[in-house]
Amino acid sequence: MLDLLIVLAFVVAATASGFKARKQASQGLDQYFLAGRTLKGWQAGTSMAATQFAADTPLLVTGLVATAGIFSTWRLMIYGIAFLLMAYVFSSLWRRAGVLTDAELTEIRYSGRGVLALRILKAVYYGTVINCVVLAMVLVAAVRIAEVFLPWHEWIPSGLYLPLQTAIQSIGITLTSASTTLDPAVATTNNLLSVVLILAFTALYSTTGGLRSVVTTDIMQFSLAIVGTIAYAVFVLRAVGGFSGLGDRLATFYDAETVDRLMSFAPSAQEALLPFLVVVGLQWFFQMNSDGTGYLAQRSMGCATDKDARVAGVTFAWLQILLRSLPWLIIAVGLLALYPVAAGEAGGEAFAASREILFVTGIDELLPMGFRGLMLTGLLAALASTIDTHLNWGASYWSNDIYQRLVAQEWMRRKPGSHELVIVARVSNILIILIALTIMANLGSIQTAWFISLLFGAGMGAVLVLRWLWERINLYSELMAIAVSLVVAPILLVATDQEWVRLGVMATLSTAAAVVVTWFTPATDAGTRHRFYQRVQPPGFWGTTARELGEPATTPLTKLRRGLVDTALTGVSLYLLLYGVGTLLVPAARPSMLWTVVALLGGLALVPVWQKRL
Repeated sequence: MLDLLIVLAFVVAATASGFKARKQASQGLDQYFLAGRTLKGWQAGTSMAATQFAADTPLLVTGLVATAGIFSTWRLMIYGIAFLLMAYVFSSLWRRAGVLTDAELTEIRYSGRGVLALRILKAVYYGTVINCVVLAMVLVAAVRIAEVFLPWHEWIPSGLYLPLQTAIQSIGITLTSASTTLDPAVATTNNLLSVVLILAFTALYSTTGGLRSVVTTDIMQFSLAIVGTIAYAVFVLRAVGGFSGLGDRLATFYDAETVDRLMSFAPSAQEALLPFLVVVGLQWFFQMNSDGTGYLAQRSMGCATDKDARVAGVTFAWLQILLRSLPWLIIAVGLLALYPVAAGEAGGEAFAASREILFVTGIDELLPMGFRGLMLTGLLAALASTIDTHLNWGASYWSNDIYQRLVAQEWMRRKPGSHELVIVARVSNILIILIALTIMANLGSIQTAWFISLLFGAGMGAVLVLRWLWERINLYSELMAIAVSLVVAPILLVATDQEWVRLGVMATLSTAAAVVVTWFTPATDAGTRHRFYQRVQPPGFWGTTARELGEPATTPLTKLRRGLVDTALTGVSLYLLLYGVGTLLVPAARPSMLWTVVALLGGLALVPVWQKRL
């Protein structure tokens, strides 16, 4: 009962925030999707971190550590470079662009007859395809959590439950994580009911209050999720006998080489150098959010000042990479000790899915009442914080780009009213939910879905960055990158199961094709370039445009160099502290305290340097 009361308290608080912001959100799309551009840096940054705290991510980390050790989580932690690059180079550009969505940026950045078509294509591709795949991954995690903690068949009278079960069976859908011994029909009914209620609750406050209510609840959600996760890590440590007992207990189940591999932050002798460089060293760049595209850009655009936009990105990186990652690593390694893997079991999608479920099983079996409710609330909060963002973000494409720009202005030749657009935005959420539910029903493990989404995103990363940094990039560059992604990704999924080969080939082909097309197609006209430069003040290779406008040709490059230096200083500080604190909390089989101390001192020494520059 105490656990449920904690959950209900969160539900009431989140719903209240939505209705509190309803009046302001109804004034127009700018108020609804960007909170009137009034966000403080710490608010926007915490909201970004809450969204990426998604309940599927700790499950993903648990599966990664079980299959390939702590080192494999660098696939997630390396994104800190992209987050910091967004903070120091791109966040203020997004804000100065004055657009509502990244698709809208197309019409102020490029010229040509195909600009509107590209804008609509990106609105559909990002707002529906990519957005709904990510939502589906989150809903898979929701099913795994709900099946353990929400036994509706025990709570609902049989007179009401049985007809509901019969109706769901008639649809022919099976929705079970196999994490319990429930009959598949009962599990499917429970899970579908849980998912629908979670979606209804999240849609209620996010569609009512817009981005204001999303950010307000995100801050509350992130706080709950962090506190609950730290409590979970403490109880896992108690169960294994503390930090020293963690390695000892692992040693009773695994050989020394396996323990060393599982607990090491560095690659083992078996890790090939080329896969490491491709997957970890380049993955942060070759992805669809490399410049903040999506809901990260939305938070930047909602900030009150350029400084707030920079602070948001840096806050996000530190919360995401350092504060969030460390307790997850303790939990993931601890669960390996408490629920050991038999020799020969590791490998394959079914194994990854079974280890992902253990994150939820551990909550039920290791946490006492009260703390279990706190962690459950934290996971539900993490679910809600991701769902609300993706609903809000997806609806922005449908209302601003598809309905307002295409349907109303282009086809109907009229200007829609603010109230009308807000209604479209709220209705769009229903369509997004239905598509995400359809995809969810066909997903296996979260890890597999994540790998596929990475592959499609790998084709877009370079051109999204280059459109800000290189004046020659045009609309055909982006069209080519999208085309290569859509054509090559299915081929690579069939041709090879080597993740590093897939990412390397995709990134190389799409970038090369985009650059070649750039040189053989018409450049953006001077008027569009001049307006964009004066409005956004982009860094990088804009010498010709700067000179045409009477500025020194070196000014854009100077801005880029400063942004890259700031990114490097903050990134080195962040990763030194991550390694230093991480090796203290999860000591390797043969730890080198010297490197730990050097990392801690180096990371701390750089903090005042980058803070001053920030």
